[in-house]
Amino acid sequence: MSAARQCGLSVNRLAAALAAVVSLAAALGACTSPPPRLYTVAAMPGPTHSGAPKVIVLREVSLAPYLQQPPIVRSAAGYRLAVMSNDWWGEPPAAMLTRILVDNLTQRLPGSTVLGESGAVAAPADATLEVNISRLDEAADGQLVLQAQAAVDTKARKEPQPRNFRFAVIPSSPDVYGEVAAISTAVGQLSDALASMLANR
Repeated sequence: MSAARQCGLSVNRLAAALAAVVSLAAALGACTSPPPRLYTVAAMPGPTHSGAPKVIVLREVSLAPYLQQPPIVRSAAGYRLAVMSNDWWGEPPAAMLTRILVDNLTQRLPGSTVLGESGAVAAPADATLEVNISRLDEAADGQLVLQAQAAVDTKARKEPQPRNFRFAVIPSSPDVYGEVAAISTAVGQLSDALASMLANR
């Protein structure tokens, strides 16, 4: 075999090997998912109240199990969960909502100190607030729905009296950003109701 023919075969083999490497890299790239987009609920201002207990401890919010996963739930309508595979909460949902409620209540109750039960700062509670969120997703009509129950336990009243709440917010846009903004608004409305509940316990 001539040297030229051997050189030609070597070049062909090298080209085939390079093509295989490029194909493998493309296949691996196609299988790699982009990093998830992370979101958080924002604190929202509201009307202030006086007369609430001096020290209020908020226990960690209890969430329905379907809401406890990192991916954001868009809807639970029609017996089917619509979950965003690449849009996640930036922290555990229950801890996030507890943190936002503490921030919202601190603003709404300027004469009180509001603490999260699991925080590093602790103080004897004049009132303990418990919140369950049973729904936080979009309904079939596109409205963001928040359903919750809350109870306040004070030194004067040892038997909490639970109350039910339901808020519906129309998202500003049909995407995940619009849903998260609507959740922030709905949690702000829940905070308004909780602040009033604490001030008029």
